[in-house]
Amino acid sequence: MTAYLFTGGQFLDVKTKKMVEGVEVLVEDGIVRNISDQPITASSAQRIELGGRTIMPGLVDAHVHVVATLVDLAANAELPSSLVALRTSKIMNGMLMRGFTTVRDLAGADLGLKLAVEEGLIDGPRLVICGKALGQTGGHTDYRTRFDNRPLHEASLGALGRICNGTDEVRRGAREEIRNGADFIKIMANGGVASPTDPIHVLQYSREEITAVVEEANNVGTYVSAHVYTDAAIRRAVECGVHSLEHCNLIERETAELAAKYGAIACPTLAAYEGLAMEGEAFGLKPDSVAKIETVRVGGLRSLEILRDAGVPMAYGSDLLGQLHKYQSIEFSTRNKVLPAADIIQSATLISAKLCRLEGKVGELSPGAFADLLVVDGNPLEDISVLEQHDRLKAIMKDGRFYKNELSA
Repeated sequence: MTAYLFTGGQFLDVKTKKMVEGVEVLVEDGIVRNISDQPITASSAQRIELGGRTIMPGLVDAHVHVVATLVDLAANAELPSSLVALRTSKIMNGMLMRGFTTVRDLAGADLGLKLAVEEGLIDGPRLVICGKALGQTGGHTDYRTRFDNRPLHEASLGALGRICNGTDEVRRGAREEIRNGADFIKIMANGGVASPTDPIHVLQYSREEITAVVEEANNVGTYVSAHVYTDAAIRRAVECGVHSLEHCNLIERETAELAAKYGAIACPTLAAYEGLAMEGEAFGLKPDSVAKIETVRVGGLRSLEILRDAGVPMAYGSDLLGQLHKYQSIEFSTRNKVLPAADIIQSATLISAKLCRLEGKVGELSPGAFADLLVVDGNPLEDISVLEQHDRLKAIMKDGRFYKNELSA
């Protein structure tokens, strides 16, 4: 039995959004066993002195692409799957070392990668997957240029999506991804930045196709996530039963209120546009895609205000590609231009945990939860940028195992 007793620090309670003094945390065999404001007796546990630092849950990123090893997604899909897998292990390790102990992959990762993490072959975050995203011909999973009519490399690990047209094909696509181990289903319901032939405003998939996918997901007790930017695309997705709304940069008040009424969860991904604006072109983003960035970037901060005022829960998402994964944590300070730190921390813990369908297990420190935790030098409620300064993450634990530990025993 491996046991640790954390003492002498500040406890960040993500449920109450408060910092609590004098709380001790007991971890045994990868599980949080006890949390108390009274001394905990555990003679067999290794005592970890926090020295006034903050102990908090491991972070949850609800929108990543771990197999996107290149910004150029068409080139990424052409890489050998073995090379993509090895590059992915490095990308996932980087996420873990930024404090993200669980991530929800929004297109590309397969069951093999999820099992590799569980078996300890990859030192990375816990993976929640959708398999390949479903998209239409000429849509956001179709990275071919207008003059390229070759078949897509859908079978490659580096391909983020697959093309399905018509209700029969989308039903089959959803069923195959679920059979292959998907935890939920992702569809592309709007134009995108990284795809070359679909302007942002383009609606993708008919209502009948979206409803068919939602039915297939509901049949097995899961949900559908949709790539959506424009107000029209978001409203249509909500009306068709989509639960997880990715991006939402151009949403308007009435649609946000409708989403709240339907119980949908939004996952803004502002870090993606910041990263693409800074370095996307240098790493292979096509000119057509570069021109689209400002359209969604400008609306991003306004969308946070609209979603907040309508009462739509917001998960934490980064949505970075290839060489831009390093910007994963800037979502914190970007959102902090509009939202208070406490709300953003809830996004990266409790709300993202809900989208991962791991409530009570990740995104919180409570008895019975997985022992995923961070020890931070500083108070994130007062200065959320400490979560972006990775040298201030003094300890990173997942499932009761230290992946980083700069604390004195």
